[in-house]
Amino acid sequence: MGRPPSIDRDRVLDIVEAILLKEGTGGLTIDAVAKAAGISKGGVQSRFGTKGDLIRMLEARWSREYDAEIAAIAGPSPSPIEAVRAHIDVSLDLDEADQARAAGMVAALIDARDHITNAKAWYQQRFGGLDRQTAEGRRAWLVLMATEGAFLLRAFGCIEPSEAEMRDLIADLQALVEGRL
Repeated sequence: MGRPPSIDRDRVLDIVEAILLKEGTGGLTIDAVAKAAGISKGGVQSRFGTKGDLIRMLEARWSREYDAEIAAIAGPSPSPIEAVRAHIDVSLDLDEADQARAAGMVAALIDARDHITNAKAWYQQRFGGLDRQTAEGRRAWLVLMATEGAFLLRAFGCIEPSEAEMRDLIADLQALVEGRL
């Protein structure tokens, strides 16, 4: 008897992401993942669990990717203020493909209410240490909110700033968080 085929976790998560981007959470089923991956439904369930488990694994992967980008900019343990500074670049300096991916994921998961709890925890872990009782902390909070708003407006096509306008926005947000504006 031969060795059972291995299941490539990253490949399956790529498939989950593709299904979410194309069909949203309604189209994401264990059966759809199994068919797209060319493996059995039981293989998906035994290796990955439920649909919710698949989404949590995908969220964990996104979180690791984000943290690696932040660490590349601000080091492995940035302060909350340093994290906001790096977040500006990571969130607003995206190419079209990454912008579409991020927007698609936000849109796909908006109806997955249990995942909002995960998002709250994610923001709290990264930015919960901002002391909004200080001028620096208030500026950083304002910049974080502006960054997220600009990201969403741009990602959903509500605004279409040029590359120069995006560079200016990023520079202005950096200046604001640093107290230079």
